[in-house]
Amino acid sequence: MPEPAQAAPVPADALSRDDPFTVDTTYWHALDDGRIQCDVCPRACKLREGQRGLCFVRGRADDRIVLASYGRSSGFCVDPVEKKPLNHFLPGTPVLSFGTAGCNLACRFCQNWDISKSREIDTLGASASPDALAEAAARLGCRSVAFTYNDPTIFLEYASDVADACRARGIKSIAVSAGYINAEPRADFYAHMDAANIDLKAFSEQFYEKVTFAKLGSVQETLRYLHEETSVWLEVTTLLIPGHNDSDAEIAAECAWFAEHLGPDVPLHFSAFHPDFKMRDIPRTPPETLRRARGIALDHGLRYVYTGNVHDPEGQTTSCPGCGKPVVERDWHVLNRYDLTDTGACGHCGHAIAGVFDGPAGDWGAKRRPVTLVEKPGKHGKHDRRPMLTLTPRGDRK
Repeated sequence: MPEPAQAAPVPADALSRDDPFTVDTTYWHALDDGRIQCDVCPRACKLREGQRGLCFVRGRADDRIVLASYGRSSGFCVDPVEKKPLNHFLPGTPVLSFGTAGCNLACRFCQNWDISKSREIDTLGASASPDALAEAAARLGCRSVAFTYNDPTIFLEYASDVADACRARGIKSIAVSAGYINAEPRADFYAHMDAANIDLKAFSEQFYEKVTFAKLGSVQETLRYLHEETSVWLEVTTLLIPGHNDSDAEIAAECAWFAEHLGPDVPLHFSAFHPDFKMRDIPRTPPETLRRARGIALDHGLRYVYTGNVHDPEGQTTSCPGCGKPVVERDWHVLNRYDLTDTGACGHCGHAIAGVFDGPAGDWGAKRRPVTLVEKPGKHGKHDRRPMLTLTPRGDRK
C-alpha cells in the first residue's frame, strides 16, 4: 500500500479517494441491486455511494470500498507486552501500541469506547507512515508493535504494511482483536502477524448477538485457524461480566471447548470488568470470580491460566507443567521472578514452556510511555522523512 501523503484530510463525514489518508481496498464485491458489499468481516455491510460501514473507517467511494484511516492513529504509547495481555511472548519487553478509530463490533461494555465508537476525525490526531512507525519502534527499543485499543481487522491494510516495515527491522507485530473476520482476509492479515490476543467475549450465542452484535461461531473459526494453520503465537482473553458471562456452566463450557480445539498450552486470561459505556449499572468483577474461573480452567487441563485487571500474584504466576514449580511470578505487569532459560525452558527441570522466548526476560516492568510521533522532513528533501518523538501525558488503555 502507498504511504499517505502529507496533506490536510477531507472532513470526517465525507469519503473521498483524494483524501491523503484514504486508500483502496481488496475485499468487497458488487451486488445486483447496485450496492457494494464489504467482505472483510461477517457483518457484510452493503453500501451505497458515500455510505460507511458500521466500523466507520471503511466505506464506499467511487464505486469501491476504501479505508479512510490509513496512516492515522488515536495515539501511540510504549507498554509492557504483558498488558496486551501476552504472558508467553518476549516476556518483560516493551511494545509500541497504537490504534485508529471505529470497530466492527458494538459491545455494550466496551472499555475503549471513546476510540472504538468514535465518529470524530479529531480522534485520529496522530499520523505516521509504516516506515516511520517501524523506525520509531526501533529507536524506542521496542521488540514489537501492537495494533490495539480498537480492532485491527478494520484497518488491516495499514496494520499489514506496518507489520511488514517492522519485520524488515527485526521487530515483531501483535494483533489484539476480537477475531471477527472472514476467512480470506483473515489468512492475508495474519500472514503479517507474529502474535495475537483474541478476545473471546463469552461462550454463548445469545451473549454475542445481544451484547456484542456479532456471532460466536465466527470467532471460534478464527481461534481454530490461528491454532491449527498458522505459526502466530496465540493467547486468549475473556472479560468476565457479573451476571452476563460468569456462570460456572458457561465458563466450564468455554474451557471444555478450549481444551478440545486449542489444547492445553494456549494461555487463557480471565479479566475483570469495570462499569463503562452502556453497562455502567453492572458492578465490577469480584476477584473471587476470576479465581473461580481460573480453577475451572485448570480442572479442564489448561496449563497456563491467568487473572487480569486485579492484584493477584498467584493468578498471574506461570508454573512449570513438568515439575510444578513457579517459573515466572508477576504482579500486574512486573516480573518478580523469572526462572526460564533463554529458549523458555524451566530452569529447574528443563521442561519447555510454550511460548516465544528469545534471550533473557526484559526489565520494562509496568512503565507506560505515551509518545507523540510526528514525521518531519529530513535534510535530503521531502522524500526524506524522520519520526520525531516526544513523551506526552495520555490516559491509560488496554
